Amino acid sequence: MEARLLIEFKQHSVFRLKEGQRMIHLAMEKAKEEQLWLMPGKIGTPLGNQILHICGNMTQYAIASLTDTKDQRQRDSEFSTKGGFTKSELLQKLDHTVAQAIAAIKNAPIEAFLNNRKVQGFEFSGVGVVLHAVEHFSYHVGQIAFWVKQLNQLDLGFYAHHDLTQLNE
Repeated sequence: MEARLLIEFKQHSVFRLKEGQRMIHLAMEKAKEEQLWLMPGKIGTPLGNQILHICGNMTQYAIASLTDTKDQRQRDSEFSTKGGFTKSELLQKLDHTVAQAIAAIKNAPIEAFLNNRKVQGFEFSGVGVVLHAVEHFSYHVGQIAFWVKQLNQLDLGFYAHHDLTQLNE
């Protein structure tokens, strides 16, 4: 039963990461290069910094933590960067990071999900680490979607080909 539960947890975590990745790609298709580093008001995080931050967090939590590799995150630079990446480069970085996180989740043994470790000063099991990584990613997917919608005044069509009015069976 425990093994089946872990398989199910891994599958749904990977699905959520892929779904968020798909949504970011759709949103970024609608964003213009000159919008990547625009501040959303007096405070907020530009699109480019959002992606750099997602990659840093996912690397620290899902990749370094689950694979027991050295954490080399430089969180401040995720927010202080003011350019230097194109939309294509940012999406490549995102895709590479998500692929690494998915591999870490899929390949981690049961012990990696049960054992506690300190990440960013918090103590989490591997389950907690993955929950954080997926939840944090989803949070920023929503921020990116919102900012692109505001900048371009359009719907992103995340579920344009899916009937969301269906009731549970």
